[in-house]
Amino acid sequence: MAWVSAHRGEFALGDDALAEHANVNFTWKPLGELAQICVSIRRHTETTDPLHEAACDLLAFAWRQTGEGALFHELQRLEPFATYPLEIYAAFASAGLRHTDYERATATVARTRGWQVTEQEPNRRLSVLNSERRSGLPLHADMDRALGRTWLGGLPEPWTFERAAGYTLTHVVFHLTDWGLTPLGVPSRVADYLHQWLPPWLDTCLEDEQWDLSCELLAVAGSLPGPPDLTMLREAWERLALAQDASGAVPEVGSGRDGHPPAHDFVGCYHSTLMTAFAAALTLDRLRAHEADAATAEDAHTDRGANGNAGAADDDGSVPTAKVRVFEHAARATRAARPGPGGQGVSR
Repeated sequence: MAWVSAHRGEFALGDDALAEHANVNFTWKPLGELAQICVSIRRHTETTDPLHEAACDLLAFAWRQTGEGALFHELQRLEPFATYPLEIYAAFASAGLRHTDYERATATVARTRGWQVTEQEPNRRLSVLNSERRSGLPLHADMDRALGRTWLGGLPEPWTFERAAGYTLTHVVFHLTDWGLTPLGVPSRVADYLHQWLPPWLDTCLEDEQWDLSCELLAVAGSLPGPPDLTMLREAWERLALAQDASGAVPEVGSGRDGHPPAHDFVGCYHSTLMTAFAAALTLDRLRAHEADAATAEDAHTDRGANGNAGAADDDGSVPTAKVRVFEHAARATRAARPGPGGQGVSR
């Protein structure tokens, strides 16, 4: 997050943000991803955490870039049936940042048959449905039926996993759980499937130095119901740490400090760096929750006169080494800077 703060200017919307032939992948998409990750990190960190402060500062920056929502209203006028403005706006809306005129105009369009039958990739349909839910609009279709049309929803043969399927399945989970907020949004059959096959898929991606996709898969692991897989997390974070350079940046693929020169260009590492922070925040939050559940179970056993400790600590009362190492690697990945003068992040 320190790297993200130091590069916030490169997330800014330029004069071409509303241009007819502008590439939204280099204007709105990075800003929307910044907003979403900051919203998620705010949710999963304490208000006293410097990381929470950094996320709030960057989210406020992103909202100002949209004219506090006014540019969404203009986008809706220019492209009334485009879904990407709502998908980006929904992140802000979920944080309480709203624009009444945009919501009114979008609600009108969302009631049309044209909006409801727009042809989209199945995982994109889930994105729109979740965006409607987050923005307070009626869902135009059923989430379960939309899930059934996705690659993940079909519980495919695990050996058919490849890069494109990986990115598709991660976003299906993000939309089902509202970006890790509600793990129980993943149906049990899908959760069981992911608990079984996520470890080998993640191992494959790490071996191939697909750092960006590996971070997304780690975020999926932090979004699933049930106890975390401590062995998988420990090994994954140890390997991912080798790709992060001293500034905090993580390249999307390949090069890292483990025998390779780091990738410093913004386009080549902004998304993977954001996803590292997102995955680490989810990992830490799940581990804390797991520790709390284990402590509660141990107290219950103690109250009943049981001798067991519910697996929360070693025989000497200490936290298991594996868990400590997961905490350490995830915490390093989210190292944040307190905002400096003028609200700018302090680089490390």
